[in-house]
Amino acid sequence: MRRSAVLALGVLCLLTFAFVPVRAEDLGAGALDVAAPSAVLMERSTGQLLYEKNPLEHLPPASVTKVMTMLLVAEAVDAGQTSLDEPVTASAAAAGMGGSQIWLEEGEQMTVGEMLKCVAVVSANDCCVALAEHLAGSEAAFVERMNRRAAELGMENTHFLCCSGLSDSDEHYSCARDIAVMSRELLGHALIRQYTGIWMDTIRDGAFTLSNTNKLIYYYPGATGLKTGFTSRAMYCLAASAERDGVEYIAVVLHAPSSSERFDSARALLNYGFASYTLLSPEGQAAIPPVAVRMGRTDSVQPVLAENAGVLAPRQKAGAVRWEAALPSTVSAPVEAGQVLGSLTAWSGEDRLCTLPLIAPEAIPRQSLWEIYTDLLRHLTA
Repeated sequence: MRRSAVLALGVLCLLTFAFVPVRAEDLGAGALDVAAPSAVLMERSTGQLLYEKNPLEHLPPASVTKVMTMLLVAEAVDAGQTSLDEPVTASAAAAGMGGSQIWLEEGEQMTVGEMLKCVAVVSANDCCVALAEHLAGSEAAFVERMNRRAAELGMENTHFLCCSGLSDSDEHYSCARDIAVMSRELLGHALIRQYTGIWMDTIRDGAFTLSNTNKLIYYYPGATGLKTGFTSRAMYCLAASAERDGVEYIAVVLHAPSSSERFDSARALLNYGFASYTLLSPEGQAAIPPVAVRMGRTDSVQPVLAENAGVLAPRQKAGAVRWEAALPSTVSAPVEAGQVLGSLTAWSGEDRLCTLPLIAPEAIPRQSLWEIYTDLLRHLTA
């Protein structure tokens, strides 16, 4: 376990980028029009932050809270703890929720998938609570899970009191950067996209119509989600995502003064990402030689890039990017799968864009004493 922790730390240390997010105050007037007082822009696959405006300010997230609720549901499905076809029975507490809802009746049953769709599309508070009770026994127990998961994701400026976001307490808060982090984690679950990208749908055999509260799904090319929110205290909030040509951005907007301004701000952030950056794949861009292994059961190991490795580069620098591998000539066995062996660095002129870890794709055990002896004997008699 200690060895694995060291390897993970090595990856984190190597996965570094040369540019920092643009701050709102550093852009010229009108360069990026974001009316909301707090906002961020993140590229999903790398997690790079490209723009920030008051990113750590504690603000009520309203129904954007449901990003964490949907994340825990998606994780439970993917872990086999529940299934999309499993029935969920609405309690009196769930049926009594106010705000956005589908008017569940106490005792009414829907599947996990149907309720998850209602949460994603119309922000149904009743389905949100029903799912929380189904997975954890009570909303309070589910909220404990939400806060534990937030801590695991490094969301240091977030604390949840409910699963829906309806709480008006000062103790229910998040920040734009943390919301981007949990949105990125949610989008890593493929099943969620079959719901967050819906514009219009129905439930109850077509008797009840669902229309997405996220208007970007209808009019923004490539929109993939994700979640709107509004209360009189939180004002208009949005975690928006969009993908084009294999690149996906997450725009978070908090406390916007109007619904139209939250969508305009998110659209401006997404437009800025697509226009200003491009995602480069390092595969095939540099020769990565094998590394000799001393006293290993295999003579050498071929370093590979860590999963989903890539670099987000400013478009004006993309054509001049070069890649350089840095590796030792030899390593000593044993070599563990995932062990960091070296690095691959992207350069644009004298500017370092990023450094990515090169790892061992598989374990190479150390030779036994008998294997060392027989190898030595073979070399002496060759």
